[in-house]
Amino acid sequence: MVTTRGGMAAGAAVLLAGSLLGAPTAGAAPAPEPTTVAKKLVSPLSMVVAGDGTAYVSQNFAGLLTAVPPGGRPKVVFAAPKKGTEVGALSESGGVVHFATTKGKKAVLWWMRPGGAPRMQADLGAYEARKNPDAKQAYGFTDLDATCLAQVPKEVPAAYTGIVESHPYGSAVGHGTTYVADAAGNSILGVDAKGKVSTVAVLPPVPVVITAEAATANKLPACVVGHTYNFEPVPTDVEVGTGGWLYVSLLPGGPEDGSTGANGMVVKVKARTGKVRTVATGFAAATGVAVADNGDVYVAQLFGGMVSRIKAGSDTARPYVMAKMPASVEWADGHLYVSADVLSEKPRGTILQY
Repeated sequence: MVTTRGGMAAGAAVLLAGSLLGAPTAGAAPAPEPTTVAKKLVSPLSMVVAGDGTAYVSQNFAGLLTAVPPGGRPKVVFAAPKKGTEVGALSESGGVVHFATTKGKKAVLWWMRPGGAPRMQADLGAYEARKNPDAKQAYGFTDLDATCLAQVPKEVPAAYTGIVESHPYGSAVGHGTTYVADAAGNSILGVDAKGKVSTVAVLPPVPVVITAEAATANKLPACVVGHTYNFEPVPTDVEVGTGGWLYVSLLPGGPEDGSTGANGMVVKVKARTGKVRTVATGFAAATGVAVADNGDVYVAQLFGGMVSRIKAGSDTARPYVMAKMPASVEWADGHLYVSADVLSEKPRGTILQY
C-alpha cells in the first residue's frame, strides 16, 4: 500500500494504474448526447466557464491555460515559462480568471484579465512552508503496538503527521475571497483581494478499517487487520454553495487500485468557521464537484467512469452520466460541463456540455 500526497501530484502513471478500478457502473440515468466544446487536450483536469460563455481549461501536465470561446476554437492564453510546471485550480469572477502554477515547492496563485498578463495573487508555497496547516494532524495507523508497527513495510508510511507540501488543485471565488483546495496541504485556503492567505479549514483524515483482503493486496502484516488507517483527505476541488458553505471533493491518498475501497467523498465546509460536514461518500476518486442553481451537487468520479448527482438535501449519489475518466465538472447557465478522457497517453482530452 502506497499513499500519495496531493492525489494527482503523483503523476499520470499512478492514475492510469488506478483506472483498473473497473468499468463504469451500470444503472446511469439516460442523459442527452453531449456537445463537444473542445477536444485534443492534454490532461484537462480543471476548468471554469465565465459569464460570457468562454470555457477556460487547464492542460495541467502541459503547463497550459486554454480559452474556448462559445462556438470558437481553443486558444492558449498562458503557457508556463518553465518546463515541468503544472497549471490548474481554475476559477473566475467578474471577468477575472484565477489559476495556480505548481513546480516543486513553488506554488503560486495568479489572476488574469482576458488579453492581459497574469499577476501574482499569492505565494501559496510560502504560506505552506510558514504555517503547514495540517502539521498536527495524525495520518497512518494510530493504535498499533510497537511489534506490529515494526512489521509494516518501509514503503508504507505507518504513522506520521502532515508534512510541508503544497499543490493547489481547485479554486472558487465567493464574496471577494478566492478559496483554494490544496491537495497536498490537505486544507482549504482563503486568499483575499490583497493577497493575504488564511486557513479556512484543515480537512479531517479519512479513516479506513483494514480488512484481511486489503492487507493481503497491499502486503501488510496480518496484525493490522481490523485496525484503522487514517488516509490523507486530499481535496481536489472546491465550489461555493449557499448559506456560507463550500463544497469540497476529496480523493484520499492511498492505493489507487480500489483495494481499500472507494473512499472518495464530498464534504461541505462552513467558510466562516471551518466546520466540516460529510455530504456523501463512496466515490471512486472524486476529482471535481459542481453545485447547480437548485442545490444539486455533481461529482466527477475519475476511476468510476461517471459523473454522479447528489440531489439537494440528499446524502446519496446516483449515476448521472457515464464518461471516460472524467476529472472536472462545472455548472454554468443551466448546463453541466465535464472534462473527460483526461489521462490518455495522447492528447485526447475533451470538454463536454450536457
